[in-house]
Amino acid sequence: MVATTIGVFSSGREAEQAVEALHEEGFTDDEISIVARDDRDGGGGGGGMGMDNIADGAAWGSGIGALGGLMAGVGALAIPGVGPILAAGPIAATLSGAVAGGIGGGLLDLGIPEDRGRQYEEDVKQGRILCIVEADDERAEEAARLMNEAGADEVETHGGR
Repeated sequence: MVATTIGVFSSGREAEQAVEALHEEGFTDDEISIVARDDRDGGGGGGGMGMDNIADGAAWGSGIGALGGLMAGVGALAIPGVGPILAAGPIAATLSGAVAGGIGGGLLDLGIPEDRGRQYEEDVKQGRILCIVEADDERAEEAARLMNEAGADEVETHGGR
């Protein structure tokens, strides 16, 4: 069964380290997604994401490095109640189809409970970054471990089993 593991990061550098570690362990760009608030227009906000260049495929933190393939699918979306966000990876298509339901609505399709989806949406609103991995149960545990090691503020796995 497929499970969805979500890590919440306060800094872009930590999220990037998580993606690097996931790639090193064989996770593919088809399994990894990133969601973050788009602060390129000076919308304020948090966490030192360094999002000013992510949509261009330019530097993110110290460089896109591990995010290279994910950047090919980056999407800029306006989510009601959240504002502009950037989504990279498979989640970009899911969220673009669920704009009216916000981030939480898009996460419902991945088996995330509604209350947790609302919390993740609030996390993004506050400037935190979501790293989302969709993988089988065994790999989901590995993804959670790697995200924790990279400095995630919290990590949860939903679905599967």
